[in-house]
Amino acid sequence: MLAKRIIPCLDVKDGRVVKGISFVNLRDAGDPVDNALYYDEQGADELVFLDITASHEKRNIILDVVRKTAEEVFMPFTVGGGLKTPDDIRELLKAGCDKVSINTSAVKDPAFVQKGAERFGSQCIVVAIDAKRTVGGKGAPPEWAQYHPELLIPEGKETWELYIHGGRTPMGLDAIEWAKFMERLGAGEILLTSMDRDGRKDGYDIALTRTVSEAVTIPVIASGGAGTLEHLYEALSEGKADAVLAASIFHYREHSIREAKEFLRARGVPVRL
Repeated sequence: MLAKRIIPCLDVKDGRVVKGISFVNLRDAGDPVDNALYYDEQGADELVFLDITASHEKRNIILDVVRKTAEEVFMPFTVGGGLKTPDDIRELLKAGCDKVSINTSAVKDPAFVQKGAERFGSQCIVVAIDAKRTVGGKGAPPEWAQYHPELLIPEGKETWELYIHGGRTPMGLDAIEWAKFMERLGAGEILLTSMDRDGRKDGYDIALTRTVSEAVTIPVIASGGAGTLEHLYEALSEGKADAVLAASIFHYREHSIREAKEFLRARGVPVRL
């Protein structure tokens, strides 16, 4: 059995790490390179940087952070936020990251995921899914979705809706069906965030995590809601995730990576120590 992965997440805004609750109320959590070094020393399996102010003029900030991180740490890391073209992917990979995370641009143009996978390989294409519980869907689907009716949320259906723009815009698309669609187009991994649980520290959305994990064959990273080590265990065991992503419990030193891995191993979860 493959080892389960523990992945700290660094939300980067203007070159600093920040943390919020349900995507708002951000507060400073330190320098990204210093944080990356700390997690590398702690034995994190991977690291995720999410550039949450990824407008064009801020792109150079995150590229600089990626370069400095790649010079200092040796674990794989993923960078996401504002990628719009294959050249954006190339620039980040050249700067030193191992994978890129794509969210909004994938929804606006699903072919972007396919092009990225064909050009750079599925192994470096992570599709980030921000999902929120819904009945019937709240948003208007994009025009291209008329050719993929399986992605649309029928009226009255209870499911999880796909959101873009950092969790601000509902899209009327079923997050479970979207994950399956992204796998078909070449995504190598799903980064699955529960917007209902993000930053609240009361546990991952296990039903969401398990439903997506059972729907696809590619790895699923559970995100949104970790508050205790037990929550990590629940996402990996009950949620059937391949990895868990967490921010608050590691950033504010409530638990260490080593502590988390020892906790999981003691409960029979295969981890790399």
